Amino acid sequence: MLYITGDTHGDQNKWLAEIHPILQPGDTIIIAGDFGVGFWNGPQGSEEQFFDWLQNQPYTVLFCDGNHCNFEKLEKYPIEGWNGGRVHVLRSNLLHLMRGELYTIGQKSVFAFGGGYSLDKYRRVEGVSWWPQEMPSAQEYENAKRNLKQHENRVDIIVTHTAPAASVYFLSTLYRFGIKGNVVEEFPLTAFLDQICASVSYDRWFFGHFHIDFELWKNQTAVFNTIRNLETGEIVHQWESYESF
Repeated sequence: MLYITGDTHGDQNKWLAEIHPILQPGDTIIIAGDFGVGFWNGPQGSEEQFFDWLQNQPYTVLFCDGNHCNFEKLEKYPIEGWNGGRVHVLRSNLLHLMRGELYTIGQKSVFAFGGGYSLDKYRRVEGVSWWPQEMPSAQEYENAKRNLKQHENRVDIIVTHTAPAASVYFLSTLYRFGIKGNVVEEFPLTAFLDQICASVSYDRWFFGHFHIDFELWKNQTAVFNTIRNLETGEIVHQWESYESF
């Protein structure tokens, strides 16, 4: 089966209690950003020990980057071709879906584009808990447009970390979520995703970042405390939040 979930933020306890028990041999799960590279130290050991443990599991873990990620560490992993696109290989079954790449996963074409802006940047330290690569470069935007054009601007699934600008604004009008409207610093990315939304034909779009689970317009779904079927969007598991923020 193909699954998707939202930000895991390097939380070993959440992974072991909520995600690992759902996955069966041969399954694949995608994390829609903020997987948490650089932050996986925990009660089960160091990050590298945890990644070694994941490598011994019979399922595949794929993730977009988000804004809470040690990009200096992530960028040191080798880049290889995988299922039609480029990935950073952290382990044989733990792969980073790079910005603007397209993949064939199962029988589905998947476009991935990570990145986002950290609203909590003010309390983070550059090179320790925050990295400027959280926002995409001009080359990454061009790579995305080029790859989509080669596929005639048609994909089955889009996975991003943040959402298109119009969707961010829509979510900000739902006051119960407490989501800010388009943040100036993130707007170059959300505006780009607006362009993708307008020009690319897709069946489903999943994103994380906002720490909510919500189905909104244009076949877009925010994921956080749920695991969903990637093809149908159906919730297969849900839990109470592990985050205190």
